Amino acid sequence: MYDGANGDGAMGRGEILMSKIASVLVAVTLATGPLLLPAPARAENGQIAAGVVGGLIGGALIGGALASRPAPPPPVYYAPAPVYVEEPACRVVGERYWDGYGYVYRRVRVCD
Repeated sequence: MYDGANGDGAMGRGEILMSKIASVLVAVTLATGPLLLPAPARAENGQIAAGVVGGLIGGALIGGALASRPAPPPPVYYAPAPVYVEEPACRVVGERYWDGYGYVYRRVRVCD
């Protein structure tokens, strides 16, 4: 990044500090990487096979206990009783009236 004050392309103090911090972070990451890797798995005298068989048997027992439950009943919906409301018969009628300057037409709702 260029410094706008002198224009010679020199790095400022903030940029030097950031590059040092970045290089320290990279070094720490590379140094601690192998320490964080898991150890390889080893099967000693068939102990893994006993764990696998025990897991399968336990899973079968739990799965069988859960599968033997009856299904819950389905939800019940009761429809409301129909309600009939007799509404008045209405219609829209065009009406002509005098507004003081001339005849005007408007739409009026008329209910019988």
